[in-house]
Amino acid sequence: MDRAKRHVWIQHRGASGWITLAKKEPDGGWRQYHYQPNELAVELPKWLGEDVYFSQNTFYKPQRRIENIRQLRALYVDVDCHTIGYEPEWVVGKLDIEVFYDNILPEPNLIIFSGRGIVCVWLIEPVPYKALPLWKAVENYFYEQLSYVGADKKSLDPTRVFRIDGSVNSKSKREVVVEYRHGDRYVLRDLQYEYLPELTRAETGKKGRKGKLVRLHNIQTLHYARLLDLIRLAELRNYDLKGYRELFCFLYRYWSCCLTDDPDEALRQMIELNAGFKEPLSEKEVIRATKSAEKAWMARNDAKANEEARKKGYPGAGYNLKNSTIIRWLDITPEEQRHLQTIIDANEKRRRKRERDRARTGELRRGQGAKTREEYLEEQRERTEDKARQLQKAMERHPDATNKQLAMMLQISVRRVQQLKRLVKN
Repeated sequence: MDRAKRHVWIQHRGASGWITLAKKEPDGGWRQYHYQPNELAVELPKWLGEDVYFSQNTFYKPQRRIENIRQLRALYVDVDCHTIGYEPEWVVGKLDIEVFYDNILPEPNLIIFSGRGIVCVWLIEPVPYKALPLWKAVENYFYEQLSYVGADKKSLDPTRVFRIDGSVNSKSKREVVVEYRHGDRYVLRDLQYEYLPELTRAETGKKGRKGKLVRLHNIQTLHYARLLDLIRLAELRNYDLKGYRELFCFLYRYWSCCLTDDPDEALRQMIELNAGFKEPLSEKEVIRATKSAEKAWMARNDAKANEEARKKGYPGAGYNLKNSTIIRWLDITPEEQRHLQTIIDANEKRRRKRERDRARTGELRRGQGAKTREEYLEEQRERTEDKARQLQKAMERHPDATNKQLAMMLQISVRRVQQLKRLVKN
């Protein structure tokens, strides 16, 4: 119990959001619950035993789905040593000499000996969900450096759970043990600057053909923005999506596959999304209706399929959907587009540009000493009240004066005298 508490505490000290505890049942089922950080110490004793896991990142809602990420708190690579026939301790020694000592990758904060393999975990200063595309770029890079010792590409998604210290792996009957190496958290941007120079150069705006890493980063940024827009659209419609349920689930499953590189995890999250609809499809029906999404994702990762797609004039294999197509499929209204980040048409783009231009013009005028509208109106109100007081005094001194005479005294127009008299009377 002390080891389990220490493991969770080190990774989630000061965390914000929901943390998932999960357990694989003897019958193959999967049980998971979500807790706030201050609840974990009380709840952990109920979970210890075989095949117990916890999430590496936290969530806005008690749902372990990619769109609910609240804080990204760790990078990790799961190395399946048993697939290459080496003992975990031997692989760790190999990585120490060939990877960490030469700073090909920084030294991990901790290494989880999971019973049949290892998980290298790098703790990072927490970053919000908007940093997910950058997090994914760094995560993929770390995976590539460890792929030669059996790193698992399907364990790179931000919703991943890993075994907890002191639990038992039911397959190997080995106890899970965590080796702690240091407690200094890394800064995600620093890792980018030091290990992903190609991506850093692209951010500086240098011209030239963009490399594979930059193109992949841009595509994943778009996929994540679209997935968040899809969820926002469902919220705007109160999850009453009859007539669009298959399309919503299809798009979610496809973009989730592209972001997680794990079709099984993408399927699980899509099934959970469908269950939240006011009138969900049956699980069997929704899996069958969206199967082509997984096939398209597999084609995106196939060199031959990509080559054939480019010969036909496409950017690559898979679904290269235009915004206009998504808007037409889902009948997204102009009002709904105002709440979306990236699934918008040309009219909405122009509207946002006009707003940005007006805002920039206003900032420029204020920088040059121009007044805001509120400041201008307040100043005009004060001037009017001042003139009204002057008129009242003039009328008291010259009760028989005509409007024309009063206007000459105050150096204003006759019409203005008439307006001010109404104000004085009120």
